[in-house]
Amino acid sequence: MSLPERIDPDSWQDYRYIDLHCHSNHSDGSDSPKELLRLADELRLRAIALTDHDTVSGLPEFFAAASAYPETEAIAGVELSVGYSARELHIVGLFIDPEEQSLQTFLFQQRQNRIRRNEEIWRKLKSLGYPFAWDDPVFAHVSFDNIGRPHIADVLQKHYGFSSRQEVFDKLLGHGRPAFVQRRLPESAAAIAAIRQSGGVAVWAHPTYRGRNERSFVKRLAKKLRAIGLEGIEAYYAMFGKAETDLVLEIAELADLAPSGGSDYHGKSDAGPMLGCGCGGLRVPAELLAELKRRRPKR
Repeated sequence: MSLPERIDPDSWQDYRYIDLHCHSNHSDGSDSPKELLRLADELRLRAIALTDHDTVSGLPEFFAAASAYPETEAIAGVELSVGYSARELHIVGLFIDPEEQSLQTFLFQQRQNRIRRNEEIWRKLKSLGYPFAWDDPVFAHVSFDNIGRPHIADVLQKHYGFSSRQEVFDKLLGHGRPAFVQRRLPESAAAIAAIRQSGGVAVWAHPTYRGRNERSFVKRLAKKLRAIGLEGIEAYYAMFGKAETDLVLEIAELADLAPSGGSDYHGKSDAGPMLGCGCGGLRVPAELLAELKRRRPKR
């Protein structure tokens, strides 16, 4: 097994770790669901969850490939964006039934909102002198209703000489930039209900960020979300140091939430976190799986 350069081989133990937060090319990742499983097998991960943004379209390929990797458990997931006050939160659903009607209806509404937003972004970019076509080959790997700002940034980088996706965001697509369009986000209660109705466990993803003093906010909101069906909270995350992990583990205990964790991996072509190990130091213990599974609603 050849581990990534940021990993100390002596610190990595076979099937002791899991990754419950990663993305494929069915949303804004670059790897196929099948490739994610292959990588997880190389890393000897006990389990991996595919949690694409607002879509479950990658799960059939994910589970079709899973039989080739019997030592790694494949978990059906999704990541939903929700609004709370003036903030955007992300709720990961684990162990979902992707065919459940309530979840399908919720995801359809999300995709329709995404299409409307993309059309407004397109109009703004055209007026700014950056027209593009929706049938551009850059979009070939993603369905029309799952195109997001990262994909739009890629097509602008290709045609207009930007040095990176980040430069496109900094100049045009980021918050407060000329082509930015605010998302229409559902309430957190609706997303949690859709996950629970599909038999899944709702997990608050990356609840805090390095450099922010958010203990009181996260504690208060964790208790509010717990009251409406939240069952888990991401205590192990690629961008967390020990202080952030310890904070979220403390809040998990106070709010009666099951700790979870994942890398938020988006692909080898992305400069961000790596599968299983985040920025090198991430270790999500496989022992967390039992409690998360216990929290699944009775159906």
